Amino acid sequence: MNRDAPLGVFDSGLGGLTVVHALRQILPHENIVYLGDTARVPYGTKGAATVVRYALGCTRHLVDRGVKAVVIACNTVSAVAPERLRIDFDVPVLGVIDPGARAAVDASTTGRIGVLATTGTVASGAYARAVQQYSTRAEVISQAAPLLVPLAEEGWTEGEVPNLIIDRYLLPLKEANVDTLVLGCTHYPLLKHAIEARARLHLGPSVKIVDSAQSAALDVAAFLRERRLHSTRTEAGSLELRVTDLPAAFMTIAGRFLGESVPEAEQVDL
Repeated sequence: MNRDAPLGVFDSGLGGLTVVHALRQILPHENIVYLGDTARVPYGTKGAATVVRYALGCTRHLVDRGVKAVVIACNTVSAVAPERLRIDFDVPVLGVIDPGARAAVDASTTGRIGVLATTGTVASGAYARAVQQYSTRAEVISQAAPLLVPLAEEGWTEGEVPNLIIDRYLLPLKEANVDTLVLGCTHYPLLKHAIEARARLHLGPSVKIVDSAQSAALDVAAFLRERRLHSTRTEAGSLELRVTDLPAAFMTIAGRFLGESVPEAEQVDL
């Protein structure tokens, strides 16, 4: 496989750009092709069979672009589709749930781990299963937090409205006495400062916050180096943005997710 081929990254929409942002910091020489399925967003409220079907289409598109590996930058897809994608496609497929679960187990001292995620990710039980692979003594308390996705996309990341919503979602985790909180949706890192502040208030000043996007990027970097698939280039890697609907609206918000100016997004059909 060509080490200088691009990485393929996909998500239901914008949230996966937090993974791209982390990848570009950790692996600055990698070319990245990002696909946001903005025509069918969100995935988190859809059934598992539908999500798998969408994920197959996204992965096929990236494989046709000649990527050397596919990064599922979506917790919902990572919960239900990775094994099917690995069966159907002859490229490495990496998700965001296992890295986040491993980081949470490493961070927790009591073994009581809270997860904020979409409805679909919570319903799948994927984080609980992943955590059990790393510690049979750990317990996962999951809380669906669907309203955090539109807040992130609208840029409402601070202030009274997000604080009130975050407080409501944290209440069950406070009652469960968790000591570690996983941001189990790639949209949530945009709200990280607000979530961390409210978590320290409600869950205690020593609560640990695990950013699944950052954990996934670190995992991808380790995988590429272990398999000798990391780029040999010395110049900065390129970024190609592809979406299935509304490219102009996507670009308006993408810069906020990436923290940099963004190239023009191309609209594609799957």
